[in-house]
Amino acid sequence: MRLTHWWIAAAVLVLMFSGFTILMAHPRLYWGDTGNDLMRPFVELPIGPNYKHGGWEQVTPFFASPRSAVTAERHFYIFNQNGWARSLHFLAAWAFIVGLGAYLAFGIVSGHIGRALWPHRAERRPDALWRDVKAHLRFPMPAAEPGGPYNVLQKLAYCLIALVALPLMFLTGITMSPAIAASYPVLLDIFGGTQSARTIHFLTFAFVALFLLVHLAMIALTGPLRQLRGMILGR
Repeated sequence: MRLTHWWIAAAVLVLMFSGFTILMAHPRLYWGDTGNDLMRPFVELPIGPNYKHGGWEQVTPFFASPRSAVTAERHFYIFNQNGWARSLHFLAAWAFIVGLGAYLAFGIVSGHIGRALWPHRAERRPDALWRDVKAHLRFPMPAAEPGGPYNVLQKLAYCLIALVALPLMFLTGITMSPAIAASYPVLLDIFGGTQSARTIHFLTFAFVALFLLVHLAMIALTGPLRQLRGMILGR
């Protein structure tokens, strides 16, 4: 379990770095099947040189119909040097799914997920949740031993990451692949189109990045050397 934890961590860091570079080339998110610079975005992200670009020449429709596809020429330089990032992202994705698959398989077979990560009924009560929230807001935090038993906020965070966010990130990622989407068009139906999958992929990435920041902060606040030694070597 420790080995797969570090394997997944390394793959996710590479995916975050390469994915951010890819996003810089087109920092706009859409909802539905299609999206391009001539369409109103769902949200525009203030990153990279292509944010709020210089505009277009006159837009020309291909056909006379009101909903015709259109074309236009840019009159600005566009940053698009991300071929290396796409190759690295695709390679890291396969390393990621191997690590995640191994983690989930080991966790289910050994009972680690059900025993250590899944919150029990008593822990899901509102008073238990609120008690744990107040404990996390109390400073300075007491030094903690590495490993379980985990508190309820840890269990919820780990379950959301391992069982929801990371599998969702992979599924939305492969939905953006034309070859995979053509072979399994049900993915487009599930996520509402290629651009919807891209938007969900980014939102999941943002959640994983937030989890990672909080995760590292909690390690730093509760004895980082002891925690790292436990995560690498065990107790």
